[in-house]
Amino acid sequence: MSDHRLTLGPDAARQLATTTKTAPQMRGITPRYLLRALPWVDVDSGVFRVNRRRTFLLGDDRITIDTDHEGTRRVVSEDLREIPYLREADPALLGELAQAFTEVSFDAGQLLVQEGESTDRLWVLAHGRAEKRVTTRYGEETVLEVVGDGQFFDLDSWTRGERTPYQVKALTPGVALCVERSVLGRLSDRDEALCSAVTAYSEGGAPLAGKEAPIQLAGGHVGEPELPGTYVEYEDTPREYHMTVAQTVLRVHTRVSDLYNEPNDQVRAQADLTIQALRERQESLMLNHPDFGLFHNVTPGQRVQARTGAPTPDDLDELLTKVWKQPGYFIAHPKAIAAFGRECTRRGVPPVMDTRFGSPLLTWRGVPLLPSDKVGFTNGSGAVTGTTEILLIRAGEAEQGVVGLRPSEVPDEVEPGLSMRNMGTDKKAITSYLMTAYFNTAVLVEDAIAVLQNVEVSKYYDYS
Repeated sequence: MSDHRLTLGPDAARQLATTTKTAPQMRGITPRYLLRALPWVDVDSGVFRVNRRRTFLLGDDRITIDTDHEGTRRVVSEDLREIPYLREADPALLGELAQAFTEVSFDAGQLLVQEGESTDRLWVLAHGRAEKRVTTRYGEETVLEVVGDGQFFDLDSWTRGERTPYQVKALTPGVALCVERSVLGRLSDRDEALCSAVTAYSEGGAPLAGKEAPIQLAGGHVGEPELPGTYVEYEDTPREYHMTVAQTVLRVHTRVSDLYNEPNDQVRAQADLTIQALRERQESLMLNHPDFGLFHNVTPGQRVQARTGAPTPDDLDELLTKVWKQPGYFIAHPKAIAAFGRECTRRGVPPVMDTRFGSPLLTWRGVPLLPSDKVGFTNGSGAVTGTTEILLIRAGEAEQGVVGLRPSEVPDEVEPGLSMRNMGTDKKAITSYLMTAYFNTAVLVEDAIAVLQNVEVSKYYDYS
């Protein structure tokens, strides 16, 4: 028996109805907190020069270790220039020194260097973490610093044959490459320039990385002493930041834009999503670009190693000691923020929530943790096996912090620093638009930024 319908069916009725539609949605859009949190400087000339007092910069304070196809670890000889008196050394001499390193494995808890004993070896950590401990005046041990992959110790003792002022104890299993002091002595005896450089270092040391040239002053004097004369030394070659770009060509067929333009403008809809993608790429480059990315512009003295791997309140407190003058924001991967939350829960010190940029965010010591999926993972296949980093910045030009850079004006500008230029219509009736975002990031003073490295996010706990 057939179904006898008494009313119009919904399928047929929908042919006469108007459908309510959304604008095109895009999963890849994120809050992009960095772009929102940074103060922006409008650059008129396309170049932003950062003038500073003269500062002693020594490099990244790390010696790179390479692993060949047979699994043998070797020191990259050119990276030995991180050692101050090897900066001008002959490449052949560096190669010979690099060949003299031997591999040493160690276990968690193993004592690598004893405090107060003379050491004849320079240690370069290839893999693993260790802590430097020193005995206080009351006989207690305290942690001086945590060192990780690529860092080396103890250069002064190795160079001068002095006693090591601290002990080094392994926190994790790992591997180090070591070279005997006798090798340095043999090379110095053979190379006059190296001998002079080592002697100069041994007698007067080297300027500390990140320290500014001194300004001579007098204070608290009595009588009429002769006052010191002084001047402020500037850098001879200040760093200049040029505008970089994120760019693409958007193509729209005129038939589509002519016939299917209501209720949503097709060109506008395409442009909006392309702009979102450009801004996402912009934030990624501002964090990770090897030249101007914030993670690659942290000076050696502004790096902190996660002591236990997981990001703890102690680690973030240590980070705050590096950017203690008006700290603005932590920037971390969402998984790193979740790992920090677990460590806080474990210790019974839940972080305070605060509303910033219209969203509830975790804060620590009043400083918000801004999540960004642009913060990457290294030395692993991802968040499960790799490690990540947590950045802390001071923001603003008046605060001598971190600023975003963009042109004050560009032709065909649709957003600040972003242009959409019509390139015309070709013989296939396709209209092309050049979409360009101009930007850069500048760190005005070295202590405006610090990073917590080797952060593990895979530690979980049973709270029952």
